[in-house]
Amino acid sequence: MAAGAVSGLSPVEAIALVGVLGVGAQWLAFRLQLPAIVLMLVAGLIVGPGLSLFDPARDIGVLTGPLVSLAVAIILFEGGLSLNLHKLRDAAVGVKRLVVIGAPVGWLASALALHYAAGLSWETSAVFGGIMIVTGPTVIAPLLRQARLARRPAALLQWEAIVNDPIGALAAVLAFEVVVVVRSAADDGPGAALHMVVGILVAVILGYAGGRLIAVAFRRSAVPEYMKVPVLFVAVLAVFALADRLLHESGLLAVTVMGLVIANADLPSYHELRRFKEQATVLLVSGVFILLAAGLDVATVMTLDWHAVLFVLVVVFIARPVTVLLALAFSPVPWRERILVALTGPRGVVLVAVAGLFGERLIGIGVADGAQIGALAFVLVAVTVVLNGFGLKPLARALGLVAAETPGVLLVGGSRFATGFAQAFIKAEVPVLVTDTNIGRLRRPRREGIPVFYGDILSEAAEQSVELMGYGTILAATDNDAYNTLVATDLAPEFGRDNVFQLTRTKSENPRHALPAGLGARTFAGGLSYETLDQLLIDGYSFRLTRITEEYGFEDWRAKRPNAVLLARISPQGEVSITGDLVEVRGLTERGTKFLATMSEKTATRMAAKVNPGTRLIALIPPEPGPEGQPEKTLESTANQPENKAGLPG
Repeated sequence: MAAGAVSGLSPVEAIALVGVLGVGAQWLAFRLQLPAIVLMLVAGLIVGPGLSLFDPARDIGVLTGPLVSLAVAIILFEGGLSLNLHKLRDAAVGVKRLVVIGAPVGWLASALALHYAAGLSWETSAVFGGIMIVTGPTVIAPLLRQARLARRPAALLQWEAIVNDPIGALAAVLAFEVVVVVRSAADDGPGAALHMVVGILVAVILGYAGGRLIAVAFRRSAVPEYMKVPVLFVAVLAVFALADRLLHESGLLAVTVMGLVIANADLPSYHELRRFKEQATVLLVSGVFILLAAGLDVATVMTLDWHAVLFVLVVVFIARPVTVLLALAFSPVPWRERILVALTGPRGVVLVAVAGLFGERLIGIGVADGAQIGALAFVLVAVTVVLNGFGLKPLARALGLVAAETPGVLLVGGSRFATGFAQAFIKAEVPVLVTDTNIGRLRRPRREGIPVFYGDILSEAAEQSVELMGYGTILAATDNDAYNTLVATDLAPEFGRDNVFQLTRTKSENPRHALPAGLGARTFAGGLSYETLDQLLIDGYSFRLTRITEEYGFEDWRAKRPNAVLLARISPQGEVSITGDLVEVRGLTERGTKFLATMSEKTATRMAAKVNPGTRLIALIPPEPGPEGQPEKTLESTANQPENKAGLPG
């Protein structure tokens, strides 16, 4: 280990290690259902201070600082790119209060905590207190994704984090300039203040101009499609560098404004641009967290005493709640949402990066305790990330602010099939929503008491009215194959391709009608089309919900229902798994349906391994004589028919 510490890694090896650790931590977090940022911090600490395998200052050198600065700029730009003003309607008042009132109150509360709890000088407390306004969009975004919060509290946290990030950096700049003025007679207060105001105005103008220029150029097709992402990327870097040249750290404000302008320009290519930026942000957030954790100076952290513990406790349980509750006092924001926001304040990349920068600057002008800023910032980030990473979802659940306790199912299309399928999910206590652009097709599900949304699921109205975060599975099941493909293609990146399904397109097996793999989503129920499913229901097939038990296993169900079409399974925890290609369709039945559902031994073995006692199966079962020779009941009544006492199908 000593030899490794001396020789170190080459820059290429170091950057590759950062990428592998960052993305690997995110993937592992997905598999283990843990907060990704916690694992990234742990990974960075292990390879850095823990094993001395990687030291950013040694292995990457002087480029570490500029790389982190550029990464933070791109992260904030992507954050601004997600700030569509139309989405702010429900949370507009709360966000304005959190920014206009919350930012200065938070600055004051943080400075007081730093001075009286951490024991820092007023000069250092004023600078670091400004930085502590930020609540890290790099942390909030993955936490919101994991916690599945309701739309309004999620919007409050997201907007506060993104808007206050550059404001916090600028507050630190302002405080630092004041400290410099107080300590030096070479400059006067009015001159420094004028320089500050001019710098901020120029940063806003640069960001607005850059955003408008990009929007006009893209709308007028002045930039070809294949160059839009490179042009946007370079423009962000240029605006950041130019604004930062005029006033240090004002570049963060400039790129945030630039992203906000582009987000509200209604560009046709907006979604493609944002998806690329989201993917780039995942890489950058991973890299920055690994770099900062690996570069932590353990010696400085070890110098911290009980004051650091007291400081963190005061910030988390006093300063943050007081700031939020004062900012939202007498506002229309419900009390439960105020409490959630007050107890949710994770800090992230910007805090650590900017704190380290200003710590060095304070030391440079003779403020000795400026050296403690970096260590305190890292401790605060680590504690708040772990606390909110594991605590946000339980807190939101306790306050009733989770979009859905169990991720629901969104059925696009108000057909006979969708109605019966939705009834089966409701019987299984799984949230479900049926949407359609034709209000007439929603009469049947409305009559059965099924929640519906009238309109296009891809519309802006749906984004504002439907709690999309509460649904984990999508099935596009309209009679329009092209629309099903459009819905599946558009929603797959957001919900994950494994969670989006569509009915098989008519003639899809014909090469003239086959589509590329990038269009559409997973096939549903072994490749059944709308026409086939509708005909099955006409011919008497009905929905049945069956619970698998120790006494009645999957093989028993399969033996009793050899021709049943398995549509979905629901785990004992309520997780929904829509059936994709697990059914083989072949053969010919009576009544002219030309249909027989069978399951190969290999497929049945795979399925049996996934079906445990307590799992419920939703299937279409063929008509068969009842006890008195009568066919089983029709779709509408069968979907809601209770099981017998043994939990077996009727």
